[in-house]
Amino acid sequence: MAPPLLTTGAHGVSMVAMRTTQFSKGQGTGNDFVILLDRPGMLNLTPAHVKWLCDRRFGVGGDGLLRATRASNIPEWDGRPDMWFMDFRNADGSIAEMCGNGLRVFAEFLREEGLITGNEVDIATRVGVKHVLVHGDGTITADLGRAAVSDEPVTVTLDGRSWQATPVDVGNPHAVVLLGADDDLDELPVQTQPSWEPRSAFPDGVNIEFVEMIEPGHVRMRVHERGVGETLSCGTGTVAVAAAMTAATGHHGPWTVDVPGGRIVVEESDDGFRLIGPAVIQIHGEVICPDLG
Repeated sequence: MAPPLLTTGAHGVSMVAMRTTQFSKGQGTGNDFVILLDRPGMLNLTPAHVKWLCDRRFGVGGDGLLRATRASNIPEWDGRPDMWFMDFRNADGSIAEMCGNGLRVFAEFLREEGLITGNEVDIATRVGVKHVLVHGDGTITADLGRAAVSDEPVTVTLDGRSWQATPVDVGNPHAVVLLGADDDLDELPVQTQPSWEPRSAFPDGVNIEFVEMIEPGHVRMRVHERGVGETLSCGTGTVAVAAAMTAATGHHGPWTVDVPGGRIVVEESDDGFRLIGPAVIQIHGEVICPDLG
């Protein structure tokens, strides 16, 4: 642990730095994450610390944070205790159930750090065990399981315009909006928070995807992620889109989903959906974490 240092907080307030923390940073189709290795489960990550680490000006910067720890350190986990657990937090510090891009980045981090042997790994998450295959060519396949498409639509409103959206549960909540011919995906202010009705449909918030059909099996997507805002990609969002589009069109894929950060392919199997896309570990370093109370 580094000696206390005086630093300046996000609002110009002097704070004592509580420790120097090693971190890595990775991204999958532009969806980027701060990664912390915490074998013994000793890091006391408060929402304030996560928010600071994910801040792009005062911290490291990222759409979310991935803590790699043993499943035995997660009180609610009742499976194998020796598994690696992906403890995922949104950029606002809130805990999230699942992240498809994060899962691929997490697996690549484990591989590069020598924390797994071989190219396959089962990863513990808040929505169960997920199988991941590292191909060695820069792409990774993550099995995300089944997606539940609801037939009770909700209404999503953005910038004074409203659309009917399809709710999809991929372990976390999504609302998929298929745009019409008069809609321009590139012009939508997706960075602003959309609203939805009824509010009771998503009491804990929702990820909202706006989708443009290119051709059968091929779509473009932008997303407003719960607890983050607009991101360059959302892995579970691409699965939600594939599931919603399959239900709407009868085309069972594969689905090619173009996002601002690149391209993801979603395949359907007997066990659900699998996500295929790149993952890169870009940075290793140390950061002085301030005492945020």
